[in-house]
Amino acid sequence: MNRVADFDVLVAGGGPAGMAAAVTAAECGARVGLVDDNISPGGQIWRGESSAADSEAAQWVQRLEAAKVEVHCGTRVFHQPEPGVLLGEAAAGVSTLRYRQLVIATGARERFLPFPGWTLPNVMGAGGLQALVKSGLPVAGRRIVVAGTGPLLLAVAAYLQQHGAEVVLICEQASWSRLARFGSSLIGQGDKIRQALEMRRVLKNVKFAPNSWIVAAGGRETLKEVTISQGGRAETIACDYLACGFHLVPNTELAVLLGCALSEGCVRVDERQQTTVSGVFCAGEPTGIGGVELAVVEGRIAGFASAGQHVPRGLYGQRAKLQRFARSLNAGFALRSELKSLVQPETIVCRCEDVSFGKLRQYSGWREAKLHTRCGMGPCQGRVCGAALEFLLSWKPESVRPPIFPVEFRSLEASDVRAG
Repeated sequence: MNRVADFDVLVAGGGPAGMAAAVTAAECGARVGLVDDNISPGGQIWRGESSAADSEAAQWVQRLEAAKVEVHCGTRVFHQPEPGVLLGEAAAGVSTLRYRQLVIATGARERFLPFPGWTLPNVMGAGGLQALVKSGLPVAGRRIVVAGTGPLLLAVAAYLQQHGAEVVLICEQASWSRLARFGSSLIGQGDKIRQALEMRRVLKNVKFAPNSWIVAAGGRETLKEVTISQGGRAETIACDYLACGFHLVPNTELAVLLGCALSEGCVRVDERQQTTVSGVFCAGEPTGIGGVELAVVEGRIAGFASAGQHVPRGLYGQRAKLQRFARSLNAGFALRSELKSLVQPETIVCRCEDVSFGKLRQYSGWREAKLHTRCGMGPCQGRVCGAALEFLLSWKPESVRPPIFPVEFRSLEASDVRAG
């Protein structure tokens, strides 16, 4: 089935930024559509929380319904055949989504760094394991090591602990001094301090190890143990799961496809969240990793602006304060150079095409590596290995071409037939 819909404002992405943008624009009187590839709005951060009546997620879902936003869930945007038109693939077929103004709120994904054993079953992204547990994966009694960097590690560890898991250790690659500087940036951020204290309460019996990182994961058919480096000493720990993630990477593919300029890997926007492309706005993590509060404020600003309305000055002040926190966040959890030594010549970097680091480092950049090894040409389209190679070899992503996600042949055919 081919479906055509027309909107004053279309929001691509149903996480906190997208929901805030869609609700705000709709409450300003615009006809608004929201498209997201998940089965319900909320994104990764609010996955499964809309059922709790007093949660922030539930409140935004209620406002989304009250504002009569037309929600297209389970639909993945893969192409822009012409300006003002996006194509999305769903189980029922392709949707043609026409818009006069667009808000890109495509969120972020976890950054993975390869190390020996990272492809073993039960070695997962920290957010990925949390999502599986939210979807019903039982972890009660399972021994879990959480490793990588950033506040997400603590949030995931607390969630797993609350669901009966035995969190054996939290490995944080940042040093105590960096963590202390980041902690000082929380002064005046009452909500964040309360969140930190609550996580500390939940994790009071869990060992937290700064200045440490995973060296290798071991096991034959599935994960059995991990080896960590802590203060220069190696230690092997038995575990059932490894939840690993090295902060986040903005999802900028759609923005790049539409011609939006980037700055330091993030979508460049002005005061009103307007990108360098007329009529296209961007909010949330694609403009820089900053957390849910900043995403919501940016979404509200983009919602007002895309609806052609005045943006309340107070939102600009809130954004500035949260952006200062975001800068402290990214500085505090910047990746240390020692992590580049984890990958070995035989370590697989491109999991889709089974390409090792030894093969890749023979080449000068993405294009040459793709031509010789097919690195980045598998189902993930370089979303996993791309960020890793940017850190390991300073390779910069090249052009983005449609489809930006793997789609069925019938969707490609439909996009060609209906491009005009």
